[in-house]
Amino acid sequence: MELTVSLETVCRLIIRAREMEAQVPGLAADEDENPLDADDEFSVMEDETNTVIEEEMAAALDDLADDQVAEVLALAWVGRGTYDATEWEEALEEANDRSGESPADQLMEMPMLAGYLDAGLAAFDLSCTGIGQID
Repeated sequence: MELTVSLETVCRLIIRAREMEAQVPGLAADEDENPLDADDEFSVMEDETNTVIEEEMAAALDDLADDQVAEVLALAWVGRGTYDATEWEEALEEANDRSGESPADQLMEMPMLAGYLDAGLAAFDLSCTGIGQID
């Protein structure tokens, strides 16, 4: 299996997916409640979902050719266990033949995408070790 999408690009997508997964939506404060009286000392650590990270992820996927986005989706499916590494061609064909929702949209909505992509790379003896911020 040889990817047309670069390993560096997949690794950047993994980084962005991890950032998206790490976000915790902030809690809506009661209008009558004084934020200084809050019982939850960890509420200050919560933040509103950062749409910039989501927009960067969407832009990175939009910059890829259709066949490259399909490869990323097929790689995620292999990592998720939907397909085995030996079924790569079948996964790739399915990703290319998607009617309805686009592969990029499917990737954006996939929970645990970073882990699936990481596992998909590992299924083909590839990894992001030493590439960018991933070690």
